[in-house]
Amino acid sequence: MDWSLVLVSQGIETVIDWSEDGTGWGLVVASQDHEPALSAIRQYHLENRHWPWRQQTRWPGFLFDWGSVIWCLALVLFYWFGETRMVDLRSNGAMDNAAVSSGQWWRLFTAITLHADLPHLAANVSIGIVLLGLTMGRYGTGVGLLAALLAGAGGNVAGLIIYHGPHRSLGASGMILGCLGLLAAQSLSLWRQHPIATKYVVSSVLGGIMLFVLFGLTPGTDIVAHLGGFVTGLLLGGILAFVRASILHNPKTNLVSGLLVALLLIVTWSLALGRIN
Repeated sequence: MDWSLVLVSQGIETVIDWSEDGTGWGLVVASQDHEPALSAIRQYHLENRHWPWRQQTRWPGFLFDWGSVIWCLALVLFYWFGETRMVDLRSNGAMDNAAVSSGQWWRLFTAITLHADLPHLAANVSIGIVLLGLTMGRYGTGVGLLAALLAGAGGNVAGLIIYHGPHRSLGASGMILGCLGLLAAQSLSLWRQHPIATKYVVSSVLGGIMLFVLFGLTPGTDIVAHLGGFVTGLLLGGILAFVRASILHNPKTNLVSGLLVALLLIVTWSLALGRIN
């Protein structure tokens, strides 16, 4: 098909046809066009011998990990548990700059699991299922979830640094924008395969930035946490992009990463709930 386009561009009529002897597909040209056709095809290969536009993909299409649904259900359970008023999760779990500065570091993680109201939860869950599912599919179930959680904590750290006065926040939006950063950075692995793949890497990162502008700069939201999560995701994705896929998708690696996520949530919420009188 590529050759036929080359010949058509040179004014040489051609037909793609299956060979009668069963050797495969080929091009049929008029006898007087045979030599000019061969010359055009040779020149095409000569001019494009260093153009890496055709690449082997590691997986066909894209991978989506439905484990993201479990995480989003966990967020729903946290919201429901908090709304029952049996335990006030927000008072000791929400992000509070003054409290974190005084030593309550666990809020960097617990705040990710809390939401202000039902629309806030619905917005994060609807987008989170997609972006987290793609992140977990790309980097591995446990590895992707751990990286996304750390990116969310990075968004809260950004708020801690930027906001000098009292500041409180909660929600998984920093984690979700962290997933966007992780996905934007995955193209960095092309540098390991093709040293001259800069334009592909740049276009992927720029695409991620454009999506961040679309989703992360909504008025009335915590833009600093969004930006911090996105940048942290980019950094973590840049590191993971140079880790071999066989390691990222190794069942043991993902099991350990998943256990670390569970341990982080158990430890941080144990510390938070331990302060409730």
